[in-house]
Amino acid sequence: MKIGGREFREKDKTYVMGILNVTPDSFSDGGKWEDLDRALFHAEEMIRDGADILDIGGESTRPGYSPISEEEEILRTAPVIEAVKARLDIPISLDTCKSGVAAAGIEAGADLINDIWGLKYDGKMAEVIAKSGLPCCLMHNRKTAEYGNFLEDVSADLRESLFLAQKAGIGRDRIVLDTGVGFGKNYEQNLLILRNQEYFHRLGRPLLLGASRKSVIGLSLQLPVEERLEGTLATTVMAVLQGCSFVRVHDVRENVRAVRMAEAILGRGRDEGRKSGEQESRGAEEPESRRVEE
Repeated sequence: MKIGGREFREKDKTYVMGILNVTPDSFSDGGKWEDLDRALFHAEEMIRDGADILDIGGESTRPGYSPISEEEEILRTAPVIEAVKARLDIPISLDTCKSGVAAAGIEAGADLINDIWGLKYDGKMAEVIAKSGLPCCLMHNRKTAEYGNFLEDVSADLRESLFLAQKAGIGRDRIVLDTGVGFGKNYEQNLLILRNQEYFHRLGRPLLLGASRKSVIGLSLQLPVEERLEGTLATTVMAVLQGCSFVRVHDVRENVRAVRMAEAILGRGRDEGRKSGEQESRGAEEPESRRVEE
């Protein structure tokens, strides 16, 4: 799959999507990057840390969030997309469920549209994406956590999103699916999703896992949002083990390292080498005869 100017392998490789929230009220980093200069600084930082793609969002989706207008969301996101595209060489994803915001983001230079409602919130979204020719990520979501057969119901909901995409003319080869950890699911259901990513490979599309710092981690470990890094790393490793193509995370450096270590153990991803900013370990530079197990 091509996103921006880069080819992304759909199998046997997990890419890291860095989160850039330009919002005052996101659940874990609200207000930190809403200024353009600070947003650019953080984008550069995530690229140095090894991010493969950046996901820019202008509206919080935390529980109890206050919706904003399309105009406000465009004002938050479009200038950041333009600035990042002008200065930095990395694919950009726009996190929005509104067709007007998507259209403005595409004009500003976005390379992928990440829709947390899987084309079901705004009836014009599928048409906007289809017309642009861009790839998209379609996430599972529901207004309530009410299911019969949970995994099959989530799968059926995602099939509906695929149908809407196909109907609008979005090619299947341009679609990534996200099972929606933290959206329309209770604690136990979120754990089921985390342990059953392989179940959704039957849908035939690359999977993105977005569990970074979410409440399922906080509830499992009884930790506040600022102390959920280790829990996030566990979900990232699970994503690699279950063949997810992308993980969407706040802490890029640590998650990149977790992905690479898991891939090294599995014998995956070796041909792409290490990214800039990551140094070879001392042990890798020493002669074989001098290496010892630690």
